[in-house]
Amino acid sequence: MRIRAILLFIVALALTACGKRGALIYPDMLVPAQPAAVSARQAGQAIRLSFTLPRKDRAGRELKDLSGVKIFRRVTVAGQEVGCNACTEDFALFRTLYLEPLSGNDVQRTGSQIRLLDSDVRGGEAYSYTVTPFTADGTEGQASPRVTATMVAPPPPPGLTAVPDPIQIELVMAPGAVEQGTFAGYNIYRAVQGERLPSVPLNPEPVRGPRYLDGTLDRRLSYLYAARSVVKMPNGELVESELSNQVLTRVTDE
Repeated sequence: MRIRAILLFIVALALTACGKRGALIYPDMLVPAQPAAVSARQAGQAIRLSFTLPRKDRAGRELKDLSGVKIFRRVTVAGQEVGCNACTEDFALFRTLYLEPLSGNDVQRTGSQIRLLDSDVRGGEAYSYTVTPFTADGTEGQASPRVTATMVAPPPPPGLTAVPDPIQIELVMAPGAVEQGTFAGYNIYRAVQGERLPSVPLNPEPVRGPRYLDGTLDRRLSYLYAARSVVKMPNGELVESELSNQVLTRVTDE
């Protein structure tokens, strides 16, 4: 009885601080929160998976020991009925990413945002993904919501030309014929000469017109540009073409 009383005293002491009662935090709240902004989109003959790493645990406290994420994938025939659409038991481990160091030519990180290009895909199949963070001791956090992309024949890439002047660079896209879906615009990609093109476009939304002005430039640098056509499919998914031809240019002298 005495031992039990001592234990109860310790618990009571832990729940109080300066006369105030502390809030109980259950163990399942001390794990990483789920990744945010998870999306999957077809880009040419691959699928681009994008998500934002959690910064806090499920209790809202700062997360200091995030080590990586596990990406799970399910493959189904496009249009096939899934027994339990919300279940994840039929998802298989697709990739384990360790943040330090983050390796792989198909992976890019900008701040807390991760983008991975899945090239192991085939036309006529649907690919669903969930992302689960884990800590340095292997504790898994909350899985992300499921996202799905269906592989279809991508639209043809646009032709791209660049027209520089002393202030900005004008990019001109020549569209290809769209056979499926509705044309939604273009995505523009830019890298400094010598660096690889990022998987995130300059424009937050597809550019509807055939021209794009880029004025956020350093006069001392040369830039590599490419573009993708974007089509909205009948199921609502956005599909990007392969990259266009690449153009290297810089602003002209005064």
